[in-house]
Amino acid sequence: MNEILGFPDGFFWGGATAANQYEGGWQEDGRGPSIADILTGGSVDKERRITPPAPLDGEFYPNHEASDFYHHWKEDIGLFAQMGFKMYRMSISWSRIFPKGDEEEPNEAGLRFYDQVIDELRSHGIEPMVTISHYENPLHLSLEYGGWKNRRLVDFYLRYAKVLFERYRGKVRYWLTFNEINMLTEPFGAYFCAGMADPADNNEPCRFQAMHHQLLASALAVRMAHEIDPDNQVGCMLAYHNGYPYTCHPKDVFYAQQYGQIHNSIAGDVHVRGVYPGFAKRYFREHGISLDIRPEDADILKAGTVDYVSISYYSSTCVSMTQEGELTAGNGTANIKNPHLEASAWGWQIDALGLRYVLNQIYDRYQIPIIIVENGLGAADEVDADGRIHDTYRIDYMRQHIVQMKEAVLDGVELLGYTCWGCTDLVSASTGEMKKRYGLIYVDKHDDGTGDLSRKPKDSFFWYQKVIKSNGEDLG
Repeated sequence: MNEILGFPDGFFWGGATAANQYEGGWQEDGRGPSIADILTGGSVDKERRITPPAPLDGEFYPNHEASDFYHHWKEDIGLFAQMGFKMYRMSISWSRIFPKGDEEEPNEAGLRFYDQVIDELRSHGIEPMVTISHYENPLHLSLEYGGWKNRRLVDFYLRYAKVLFERYRGKVRYWLTFNEINMLTEPFGAYFCAGMADPADNNEPCRFQAMHHQLLASALAVRMAHEIDPDNQVGCMLAYHNGYPYTCHPKDVFYAQQYGQIHNSIAGDVHVRGVYPGFAKRYFREHGISLDIRPEDADILKAGTVDYVSISYYSSTCVSMTQEGELTAGNGTANIKNPHLEASAWGWQIDALGLRYVLNQIYDRYQIPIIIVENGLGAADEVDADGRIHDTYRIDYMRQHIVQMKEAVLDGVELLGYTCWGCTDLVSASTGEMKKRYGLIYVDKHDDGTGDLSRKPKDSFFWYQKVIKSNGEDLG
Protein backbone atom coordinates (compact mmCIF):
# COMPACT_ATOMS: atom_id res chain seq x y z
CA MET A 1 0.00 0.00 0.00
CA ASN A 2 1.44 3.36 -1.10
CA GLU A 3 1.15 5.94 1.66
CA ILE A 4 0.46 9.53 0.54
CA LEU A 5 2.60 11.97 2.52
CA GLY A 6 1.39 15.19 0.93
CA PHE A 7 -0.80 16.53 -1.84
CA PRO A 8 -0.86 14.00 -4.69
CA ASP A 9 0.73 14.65 -8.07
CA GLY A 10 -1.82 16.24 -10.37
CA PHE A 11 -3.61 18.03 -7.53
CA PHE A 12 -5.86 20.72 -8.99
CA TRP A 13 -4.76 24.04 -7.50
CA GLY A 14 -6.73 26.97 -8.83
CA GLY A 15 -9.46 29.51 -8.30
CA ALA A 16 -13.21 29.95 -8.69
CA THR A 17 -15.71 32.59 -9.78
CA ALA A 18 -19.35 32.73 -10.90
CA ALA A 19 -20.66 34.45 -14.01
CA ASN A 20 -23.36 36.42 -12.19
CA GLN A 21 -20.83 37.97 -9.78
CA TYR A 22 -17.92 38.40 -12.17
CA GLU A 23 -18.80 38.40 -15.85
CA GLY A 24 -20.84 41.54 -16.52
CA GLY A 25 -21.93 42.22 -20.10
CA TRP A 26 -25.48 41.67 -18.96
CA GLN A 27 -27.17 42.82 -22.19
CA GLU A 28 -24.45 42.05 -24.71
CA ASP A 29 -24.62 39.65 -27.67
CA GLY A 30 -28.18 38.55 -27.05
CA ARG A 31 -27.94 37.69 -23.37
CA GLY A 32 -31.22 37.83 -21.48
CA PRO A 33 -31.70 39.04 -17.89
CA SER A 34 -31.03 36.61 -15.06
CA ILE A 35 -32.30 36.60 -11.50
CA ALA A 36 -29.05 38.33 -10.47
CA ASP A 37 -29.71 41.32 -12.70
CA ILE A 38 -32.53 42.74 -10.57
CA LEU A 39 -30.57 42.53 -7.30
CA THR A 40 -29.52 45.92 -5.98
CA GLY A 41 -26.17 46.70 -4.42
CA GLY A 42 -26.01 46.32 -0.66
CA SER A 43 -23.86 47.52 2.19
CA VAL A 44 -23.65 47.30 5.95
CA ASP A 45 -26.66 49.63 6.33
CA LYS A 46 -28.56 48.76 3.14
CA GLU A 47 -30.02 45.34 2.55
CA ARG A 48 -29.64 43.83 -0.90
CA ARG A 49 -33.08 43.78 -2.50
CA ILE A 50 -34.93 42.12 -5.36
CA THR A 51 -36.54 44.85 -7.46
CA PRO A 52 -39.31 44.58 -10.11
CA PRO A 53 -38.54 42.83 -13.43
CA ALA A 54 -37.13 45.98 -15.04
CA PRO A 55 -34.24 47.80 -13.31
CA LEU A 56 -35.30 51.00 -11.55
CA ASP A 57 -33.84 54.44 -12.15
CA GLY A 58 -31.60 55.56 -9.31
CA GLU A 59 -30.72 52.04 -8.19
CA PHE A 60 -27.30 50.44 -8.63
CA TYR A 61 -27.19 46.89 -9.96
CA PRO A 62 -23.63 45.66 -9.40
CA ASN A 63 -24.02 42.44 -11.39
CA HIS A 64 -24.66 44.33 -14.62
CA GLU A 65 -20.97 45.10 -15.05
CA ALA A 66 -19.49 43.23 -12.07
CA SER A 67 -15.74 42.80 -12.69
CA ASP A 68 -16.30 42.83 -16.47
CA PHE A 69 -14.72 39.47 -17.25
CA TYR A 70 -16.73 39.68 -20.46
CA HIS A 71 -14.16 42.16 -21.79
CA HIS A 72 -11.16 41.17 -19.63
CA TRP A 73 -11.24 37.36 -20.02
CA LYS A 74 -7.93 37.09 -21.87
CA GLU A 75 -6.10 39.31 -19.38
CA ASP A 76 -7.58 37.50 -16.39
CA ILE A 77 -6.79 34.03 -17.69
CA GLY A 78 -3.24 35.23 -18.33
CA LEU A 79 -3.01 36.21 -14.66
CA PHE A 80 -4.41 32.82 -13.61
CA ALA A 81 -1.70 31.20 -15.71
CA GLN A 82 0.96 33.36 -14.03
CA MET A 83 -0.18 32.03 -10.67
CA GLY A 84 0.16 28.53 -12.07
CA PHE A 85 -3.49 27.49 -11.96
CA LYS A 86 -4.17 23.85 -12.79
CA MET A 87 -7.96 24.32 -12.67
CA TYR A 88 -10.39 27.22 -12.99
CA ARG A 89 -13.92 26.75 -11.72
CA MET A 90 -16.29 28.97 -13.67
CA SER A 91 -20.01 29.07 -14.35
CA ILE A 92 -21.85 29.62 -17.59
CA SER A 93 -24.63 32.17 -17.62
CA TRP A 94 -27.76 30.23 -18.61
CA SER A 95 -29.41 33.36 -20.00
CA ARG A 96 -26.41 33.98 -22.25
CA ILE A 97 -27.10 30.61 -23.90
CA PHE A 98 -30.92 30.62 -23.66
CA PRO A 99 -31.93 34.25 -23.03
CA LYS A 100 -35.38 33.35 -21.70
CA GLY A 101 -34.55 29.80 -20.66
CA ASP A 102 -37.36 28.07 -22.51
CA GLU A 103 -36.33 28.57 -26.16
CA GLU A 104 -35.79 25.67 -28.53
CA GLU A 105 -32.47 26.91 -29.92
CA PRO A 106 -29.47 28.42 -28.14
CA ASN A 107 -27.90 31.83 -28.65
CA GLU A 108 -24.83 31.19 -30.79
CA ALA A 109 -23.13 34.44 -29.79
CA GLY A 110 -23.22 33.36 -26.16
CA LEU A 111 -21.67 30.02 -26.98
CA ARG A 112 -18.91 31.70 -28.98
CA PHE A 113 -17.94 33.74 -25.93
CA TYR A 114 -17.41 30.59 -23.86
CA ASP A 115 -15.62 28.94 -26.80
CA GLN A 116 -12.97 31.65 -26.44
CA VAL A 117 -12.75 31.36 -22.67
CA ILE A 118 -12.44 27.57 -22.61
CA ASP A 119 -9.94 27.48 -25.48
CA GLU A 120 -7.83 30.13 -23.76
CA LEU A 121 -7.83 28.18 -20.49
CA ARG A 122 -6.77 25.02 -22.26
CA SER A 123 -4.01 26.85 -24.14
CA HIS A 124 -2.47 27.59 -20.72
CA GLY A 125 -2.93 24.04 -19.48
CA ILE A 126 -5.73 25.07 -17.10
CA GLU A 127 -8.51 22.51 -16.64
CA PRO A 128 -11.93 24.20 -16.81
CA MET A 129 -14.51 23.08 -14.26
CA VAL A 130 -17.94 24.33 -15.32
CA THR A 131 -20.88 24.93 -13.02
CA ILE A 132 -24.00 24.65 -15.16
CA SER A 133 -26.27 26.66 -12.84
CA HIS A 134 -24.80 29.06 -10.27
CA TYR A 135 -27.40 31.48 -8.89
CA GLU A 136 -28.21 32.79 -12.39
CA ASN A 137 -31.46 31.27 -13.67
CA PRO A 138 -32.98 33.21 -16.58
CA LEU A 139 -35.39 35.75 -15.09
CA HIS A 140 -38.15 34.67 -17.48
CA LEU A 141 -38.24 31.24 -15.81
CA SER A 142 -39.02 32.97 -12.51
CA LEU A 143 -41.67 35.31 -13.87
CA GLU A 144 -43.42 32.87 -16.21
CA TYR A 145 -43.05 29.56 -14.37
CA GLY A 146 -42.40 30.50 -10.73
CA GLY A 147 -38.87 29.12 -10.69
CA TRP A 148 -37.82 25.62 -9.68
CA LYS A 149 -41.02 24.80 -7.80
CA ASN A 150 -42.25 24.09 -11.34
CA ARG A 151 -41.19 20.69 -12.70
CA ARG A 152 -41.10 22.08 -16.25
CA LEU A 153 -37.72 23.65 -15.43
CA VAL A 154 -36.19 20.16 -15.43
CA ASP A 155 -36.69 19.92 -19.19
CA PHE A 156 -35.45 23.46 -19.83
CA TYR A 157 -32.33 22.76 -17.78
CA LEU A 158 -31.63 19.49 -19.62
CA ARG A 159 -31.93 21.20 -23.00
CA TYR A 160 -29.38 23.77 -21.80
CA ALA A 161 -27.07 21.13 -20.31
CA LYS A 162 -27.17 19.04 -23.50
CA VAL A 163 -25.99 22.02 -25.53
CA LEU A 164 -23.04 22.48 -23.17
CA PHE A 165 -22.09 18.80 -23.03
CA GLU A 166 -22.13 18.53 -26.82
CA ARG A 167 -20.43 21.86 -27.51
CA TYR A 168 -17.57 21.27 -25.08
CA ARG A 169 -17.11 17.53 -25.53
CA GLY A 170 -13.42 16.80 -25.06
CA LYS A 171 -12.72 20.34 -23.82
CA VAL A 172 -14.51 20.29 -20.44
CA ARG A 173 -14.23 17.12 -18.36
CA TYR A 174 -15.29 18.39 -14.92
CA TRP A 175 -18.85 19.61 -14.40
CA LEU A 176 -21.01 20.68 -11.47
CA THR A 177 -24.77 20.52 -11.92
CA PHE A 178 -25.96 23.12 -9.37
CA ASN A 179 -24.16 25.49 -7.04
CA GLU A 180 -24.82 25.00 -3.32
CA ILE A 181 -28.06 23.10 -3.94
CA ASN A 182 -28.48 22.51 -0.20
CA MET A 183 -28.93 26.25 0.38
CA LEU A 184 -32.56 25.44 -0.36
CA THR A 185 -32.81 24.32 3.26
CA GLU A 186 -32.38 28.03 4.15
CA PRO A 187 -34.59 31.05 3.27
CA PHE A 188 -31.58 32.47 1.38
CA GLY A 189 -31.97 29.74 -1.24
CA ALA A 190 -35.51 30.39 -2.41
CA TYR A 191 -34.47 33.14 -4.82
CA PHE A 192 -30.75 32.54 -5.28
CA CYS A 193 -30.94 28.78 -5.85
CA ALA A 194 -34.44 28.30 -7.19
CA GLY A 195 -35.41 31.65 -8.69
CA MET A 196 -38.65 31.73 -6.71
CA ALA A 197 -39.38 35.44 -6.66
CA ASP A 198 -42.75 35.33 -4.92
CA PRO A 199 -42.18 35.77 -1.15
CA ALA A 200 -45.10 33.39 -0.57
CA ASP A 201 -42.95 30.59 -2.00
CA ASN A 202 -40.20 31.08 0.57
CA ASN A 203 -41.26 28.25 2.85
CA GLU A 204 -39.93 24.76 3.48
CA PRO A 205 -42.45 22.83 1.34
CA CYS A 206 -41.72 24.99 -1.72
CA ARG A 207 -37.98 24.99 -1.17
CA PHE A 208 -37.75 21.21 -0.75
CA GLN A 209 -39.98 20.72 -3.80
CA ALA A 210 -37.64 22.95 -5.78
CA MET A 211 -34.69 20.93 -4.45
CA HIS A 212 -36.35 17.71 -5.55
CA HIS A 213 -36.75 19.07 -9.08
CA GLN A 214 -33.10 20.14 -9.13
CA LEU A 215 -31.99 16.73 -7.84
CA LEU A 216 -33.96 15.11 -10.68
CA ALA A 217 -32.40 17.49 -13.20
CA SER A 218 -28.96 16.76 -11.79
CA ALA A 219 -29.41 12.99 -11.98
CA LEU A 220 -30.65 13.16 -15.56
CA ALA A 221 -27.78 15.50 -16.48
CA VAL A 222 -25.22 13.10 -14.99
CA ARG A 223 -26.53 10.26 -17.16
CA MET A 224 -26.61 12.51 -20.21
CA ALA A 225 -23.06 13.74 -19.64
CA HIS A 226 -21.73 10.17 -19.37
CA GLU A 227 -23.60 9.13 -22.53
CA ILE A 228 -22.27 12.08 -24.54
CA ASP A 229 -18.70 11.63 -23.29
CA PRO A 230 -17.70 8.74 -20.99
CA ASP A 231 -14.72 10.82 -19.84
CA ASN A 232 -16.99 13.41 -18.26
CA GLN A 233 -16.80 13.67 -14.48
CA VAL A 234 -19.91 15.24 -12.97
CA GLY A 235 -20.12 16.35 -9.36
CA CYS A 236 -22.51 17.96 -6.92
CA MET A 237 -21.77 21.12 -4.95
CA LEU A 238 -22.73 21.59 -1.30
CA ALA A 239 -22.41 24.67 0.89
CA TYR A 240 -21.12 22.78 3.88
CA HIS A 241 -22.85 23.94 7.06
CA ASN A 242 -20.60 22.99 9.96
CA GLY A 243 -22.57 23.49 13.18
CA TYR A 244 -20.89 22.35 16.39
CA PRO A 245 -22.94 21.61 19.54
CA TYR A 246 -22.83 24.77 21.67
CA THR A 247 -22.56 22.70 24.86
CA CYS A 248 -21.87 19.08 25.69
CA HIS A 249 -25.49 18.59 26.74
CA PRO A 250 -26.73 15.48 24.89
CA LYS A 251 -29.60 17.50 23.42
CA ASP A 252 -27.13 19.91 21.84
CA VAL A 253 -24.95 17.11 20.54
CA PHE A 254 -27.93 15.35 18.99
CA TYR A 255 -29.29 18.60 17.59
CA ALA A 256 -25.93 19.31 15.91
CA GLN A 257 -26.14 15.89 14.27
CA GLN A 258 -29.68 16.61 13.07
CA TYR A 259 -28.63 20.04 11.82
CA GLY A 260 -25.94 18.48 9.65
CA GLN A 261 -28.29 15.79 8.41
CA ILE A 262 -30.93 18.24 7.25
CA HIS A 263 -28.72 21.00 5.89
CA ASN A 264 -25.94 18.88 4.35
CA SER A 265 -26.89 15.25 4.01
CA ILE A 266 -30.36 15.27 2.45
CA ALA A 267 -29.04 16.74 -0.78
CA GLY A 268 -25.69 14.97 -0.44
CA ASP A 269 -27.24 11.53 0.05
CA VAL A 270 -29.55 11.87 -2.94
CA HIS A 271 -26.68 13.08 -5.13
CA VAL A 272 -24.25 10.36 -4.05
CA ARG A 273 -26.43 7.43 -2.98
CA GLY A 274 -29.45 8.08 -5.19
CA VAL A 275 -32.04 7.87 -2.41
CA TYR A 276 -33.60 10.09 0.22
CA PRO A 277 -32.30 9.08 3.67
CA GLY A 278 -34.68 7.86 6.37
CA PHE A 279 -34.22 10.95 8.53
CA ALA A 280 -35.38 13.12 5.61
CA LYS A 281 -38.64 11.19 5.35
CA ARG A 282 -39.26 11.66 9.06
CA TYR A 283 -38.37 15.36 8.87
CA PHE A 284 -40.76 15.88 5.96
CA ARG A 285 -43.53 14.03 7.77
CA GLU A 286 -43.12 15.94 11.03
CA HIS A 287 -42.85 19.35 9.31
CA GLY A 288 -45.85 18.98 7.03
CA ILE A 289 -43.76 18.70 3.86
CA SER A 290 -45.48 16.58 1.24
CA LEU A 291 -43.39 16.44 -1.93
CA ASP A 292 -44.73 15.69 -5.37
CA ILE A 293 -42.52 12.67 -6.08
CA ARG A 294 -43.58 10.61 -9.08
CA PRO A 295 -43.17 6.82 -9.41
CA GLU A 296 -40.36 7.14 -11.94
CA ASP A 297 -38.34 9.58 -9.80
CA ALA A 298 -36.75 6.87 -7.63
CA ASP A 299 -35.16 5.17 -10.65
CA ILE A 300 -33.99 8.51 -12.05
CA LEU A 301 -32.23 9.46 -8.82
CA LYS A 302 -30.66 6.03 -8.41
CA ALA A 303 -29.30 5.98 -11.96
CA GLY A 304 -27.79 9.49 -11.86
CA THR A 305 -25.39 9.53 -8.92
CA VAL A 306 -22.40 11.86 -9.07
CA ASP A 307 -18.72 11.06 -9.59
CA TYR A 308 -17.39 13.38 -6.90
CA VAL A 309 -18.50 15.81 -4.19
CA SER A 310 -17.47 19.45 -4.19
CA ILE A 311 -17.99 21.89 -1.35
CA SER A 312 -17.78 25.50 -0.31
CA TYR A 313 -16.29 25.96 3.14
CA TYR A 314 -15.68 29.34 4.75
CA SER A 315 -16.51 29.13 8.44
CA SER A 316 -18.34 27.28 11.19
CA THR A 317 -20.92 28.14 13.84
CA CYS A 318 -22.58 26.52 16.86
CA VAL A 319 -26.14 25.27 17.33
CA SER A 320 -28.10 24.54 20.48
CA MET A 321 -31.42 23.31 21.81
CA THR A 322 -30.62 24.20 25.43
CA GLN A 323 -29.14 27.68 25.42
CA GLU A 324 -29.32 30.96 23.56
CA GLY A 325 -26.16 32.70 22.42
CA GLU A 326 -24.93 35.65 20.42
CA LEU A 327 -25.60 35.09 16.72
CA THR A 328 -22.91 35.33 14.08
CA ALA A 329 -23.07 35.41 10.29
CA GLY A 330 -22.02 32.75 7.83
CA ASN A 331 -22.51 31.57 4.27
CA GLY A 332 -26.29 31.80 4.01
CA THR A 333 -26.75 31.04 7.72
CA ALA A 334 -26.85 32.81 11.08
CA ASN A 335 -26.19 30.61 14.11
CA ILE A 336 -24.53 30.91 17.53
CA LYS A 337 -21.09 32.47 17.84
CA ASN A 338 -18.27 30.16 18.92
CA PRO A 339 -16.32 31.90 21.71
CA HIS A 340 -13.13 30.06 20.73
CA LEU A 341 -12.91 31.49 17.21
CA GLU A 342 -12.00 34.80 15.63
CA ALA A 343 -14.15 36.24 12.86
CA SER A 344 -13.80 38.28 9.69
CA ALA A 345 -15.03 41.86 9.46
CA TRP A 346 -18.31 40.44 8.15
CA GLY A 347 -18.71 38.15 11.16
CA TRP A 348 -17.79 34.85 9.48
CA GLN A 349 -15.85 32.80 12.02
CA ILE A 350 -12.45 31.48 10.94
CA ASP A 351 -12.11 27.77 11.64
CA ALA A 352 -9.40 26.05 9.59
CA LEU A 353 -9.45 22.88 11.71
CA GLY A 354 -13.15 22.67 10.91
CA LEU A 355 -12.22 22.06 7.28
CA ARG A 356 -10.28 18.93 8.23
CA TYR A 357 -13.24 17.81 10.32
CA VAL A 358 -15.65 18.40 7.43
CA LEU A 359 -13.48 16.65 4.84
CA ASN A 360 -13.20 13.57 7.05
CA GLN A 361 -16.93 13.64 7.73
CA ILE A 362 -17.82 13.78 4.03
CA TYR A 363 -15.30 11.15 2.97
CA ASP A 364 -16.29 8.76 5.75
CA ARG A 365 -19.91 9.06 4.62
CA TYR A 366 -19.51 8.80 0.85
CA GLN A 367 -16.08 7.35 0.00
CA ILE A 368 -15.83 9.23 -3.29
CA PRO A 369 -13.39 12.02 -4.27
CA ILE A 370 -13.82 15.56 -2.92
CA ILE A 371 -12.86 18.92 -4.40
CA ILE A 372 -12.95 22.16 -2.39
CA VAL A 373 -14.32 24.66 -4.91
CA GLU A 374 -14.87 27.66 -2.62
CA ASN A 375 -12.78 28.82 0.32
CA GLY A 376 -11.57 32.32 0.97
CA LEU A 377 -11.69 35.47 3.08
CA GLY A 378 -13.81 38.51 2.32
CA ALA A 379 -12.03 41.68 3.45
CA ALA A 380 -11.93 45.41 2.75
CA ASP A 381 -8.56 45.51 0.99
CA GLU A 382 -6.78 48.83 0.55
CA VAL A 383 -4.21 49.89 -2.03
CA ASP A 384 -1.21 51.18 -0.06
CA ALA A 385 0.93 54.20 -0.92
CA ASP A 386 3.41 51.91 -2.64
CA GLY A 387 0.63 50.74 -5.00
CA ARG A 388 0.52 47.26 -3.49
CA ILE A 389 -2.19 45.38 -1.63
CA HIS A 390 -0.65 43.81 1.49
CA ASP A 391 -3.35 41.25 2.31
CA THR A 392 -1.40 39.26 4.90
CA TYR A 393 -4.71 38.35 6.62
CA ARG A 394 -5.85 36.52 3.47
CA ILE A 395 -2.54 34.69 3.18
CA ASP A 396 -2.83 33.61 6.82
CA TYR A 397 -6.42 32.43 6.29
CA MET A 398 -5.53 30.38 3.22
CA ARG A 399 -2.34 29.00 4.82
CA GLN A 400 -4.25 27.73 7.85
CA HIS A 401 -6.83 26.01 5.65
CA ILE A 402 -4.26 24.46 3.31
CA VAL A 403 -2.40 23.04 6.33
CA GLN A 404 -5.62 21.34 7.43
CA MET A 405 -6.33 20.13 3.88
CA LYS A 406 -2.97 18.37 3.93
CA GLU A 407 -3.81 16.83 7.30
CA ALA A 408 -7.06 15.52 5.82
CA VAL A 409 -5.13 13.97 2.93
CA LEU A 410 -2.86 12.28 5.50
CA ASP A 411 -6.06 11.07 7.22
CA GLY A 412 -6.88 9.23 4.00
CA VAL A 413 -9.31 11.68 2.39
CA GLU A 414 -9.23 11.50 -1.42
CA LEU A 415 -8.93 15.21 -2.13
CA LEU A 416 -8.58 16.13 -5.81
CA GLY A 417 -8.27 19.89 -5.74
CA TYR A 418 -8.69 23.32 -4.21
CA THR A 419 -10.06 26.34 -6.08
CA CYS A 420 -10.05 29.38 -3.81
CA TRP A 421 -12.93 31.87 -3.92
CA GLY A 422 -12.77 34.16 -5.80
CA CYS A 423 -9.46 34.39 -7.53
CA THR A 424 -10.26 37.97 -8.57
CA ASP A 425 -12.39 40.54 -6.78
CA LEU A 426 -16.07 40.19 -7.64
CA VAL A 427 -19.52 41.11 -6.37
CA SER A 428 -20.43 39.49 -3.06
CA ALA A 429 -23.50 37.29 -3.57
CA SER A 430 -24.94 37.95 -0.12
CA THR A 431 -24.48 41.73 0.08
CA GLY A 432 -23.87 42.95 -3.47
CA GLU A 433 -20.68 44.69 -2.35
CA MET A 434 -17.34 45.05 -4.10
CA LYS A 435 -15.91 46.23 -0.78
CA LYS A 436 -16.08 42.66 0.52
CA ARG A 437 -13.16 41.51 -1.59
CA TYR A 438 -12.07 37.87 -1.91
CA GLY A 439 -9.62 38.03 -4.78
CA LEU A 440 -5.93 37.42 -5.10
CA ILE A 441 -6.22 39.94 -7.94
CA TYR A 442 -7.51 43.44 -7.14
CA VAL A 443 -10.14 44.88 -9.50
CA ASP A 444 -10.53 48.67 -9.44
CA LYS A 445 -14.31 48.73 -9.00
CA HIS A 446 -16.21 50.15 -6.05
CA ASP A 447 -19.64 50.00 -4.45
CA ASP A 448 -20.78 53.23 -6.11
CA GLY A 449 -19.92 51.85 -9.55
CA THR A 450 -16.76 53.88 -10.01
CA GLY A 451 -13.38 52.47 -10.99
CA ASP A 452 -11.47 51.78 -14.18
CA LEU A 453 -11.61 47.95 -13.82
CA SER A 454 -7.83 47.67 -13.98
CA ARG A 455 -6.28 44.55 -12.47
CA LYS A 456 -3.49 44.42 -9.88
CA PRO A 457 -1.99 41.34 -8.16
CA LYS A 458 -2.17 41.40 -4.35
CA ASP A 459 0.54 39.96 -2.09
CA SER A 460 -1.59 36.80 -1.88
CA PHE A 461 -1.17 36.37 -5.65
CA PHE A 462 2.57 35.88 -5.32
CA TRP A 463 2.21 33.74 -2.20
CA TYR A 464 -0.28 31.42 -3.92
CA GLN A 465 2.05 31.22 -6.91
CA LYS A 466 4.68 29.65 -4.59
CA VAL A 467 2.13 27.33 -3.02
CA ILE A 468 1.08 25.97 -6.41
CA LYS A 469 4.63 25.65 -7.73
CA SER A 470 5.58 23.61 -4.65
CA ASN A 471 2.36 21.55 -4.70
CA GLY A 472 1.41 22.88 -1.30
CA GLU A 473 4.76 22.41 0.42
CA ASP A 474 5.94 26.06 0.49
CA LEU A 475 3.43 27.91 2.67
CA GLY A 476 5.85 30.53 3.96
